[in-house]
Amino acid sequence: MNSSAILTSNTFKIGGDLTVNRLGYGAMRITGKGIWGPPKDQEEAKRVLKRAVELGVNFIDTADSYGPHVSEELIEEALYPYPEGLVIGTKGGLLRTGPDEWPINAHPDHLQKALEGSLKRLKLDQIDLYQLHRIDPIVPAEQSFEFLQKAQQEGKIKHIGLSEVDVDVIKKAQEFFEVVSVQNMYSVDNRKWEHVLQYCKVHNIAFIPWFPLNAGNVSSQDKLKQVADKHNATVHQVALNWLLNHAENILLIPGTSSVEHLEENMGAVSITLSESDIKELNSISPK
Repeated sequence: MNSSAILTSNTFKIGGDLTVNRLGYGAMRITGKGIWGPPKDQEEAKRVLKRAVELGVNFIDTADSYGPHVSEELIEEALYPYPEGLVIGTKGGLLRTGPDEWPINAHPDHLQKALEGSLKRLKLDQIDLYQLHRIDPIVPAEQSFEFLQKAQQEGKIKHIGLSEVDVDVIKKAQEFFEVVSVQNMYSVDNRKWEHVLQYCKVHNIAFIPWFPLNAGNVSSQDKLKQVADKHNATVHQVALNWLLNHAENILLIPGTSSVEHLEENMGAVSITLSESDIKELNSISPK
């Protein structure tokens, strides 16, 4: 398997005008343990970002809460001035109180600080894709949406996306702005949000799965391994490739803190699954 092959096909237009390769990079893991503080090896984290771009990645997903702030700062340090065509998507709406702690705050006052901070850290005048990290159970969603609408009208945001939402929430948000992306947990063995994926597919909305391999599902691991062995690939590569095959609006953002693992992930695009492989993987029961 040639894991260093440049990814040049399989593209999607976010918002109809930002053309990205469907195998991108998620920059959550270039932080410390518990997605808190700086990474153990800061130089390796920067090498990962640079290597991702070398391998054809032109869509990087991050958030102000990763670190917090660490991921965005490293992206700027490693890649600024950004290569032409690089799309950086970031998110706001979560607070950080410690390792693995993610309180929600989508109040307009917090979103204002989060957005301004992201623009400054990334050295951007406009965020290509700004995503609401979570709907706040305390703050009416309309207030969050009104803030995003206003920020877009002011030119601080080009396109707007959502995360962990159902179809009703997407429809409500569409009363305020065009929803161009949805990030929900989804994998070959966790298809709870299949109906959201299909809605997004019909409406040409990018669907960005996070946690693309439900590692606790032993039965799925067995089937994935059987297919992986046939293709001299890893289980993770097959899981990623299945997602690319499953729907043309899926964008992948596998994350890692090592160049070696990054190159393995990028090798997922070079696998050619047969119809019988896909049928076998489609039969996996969710955990």
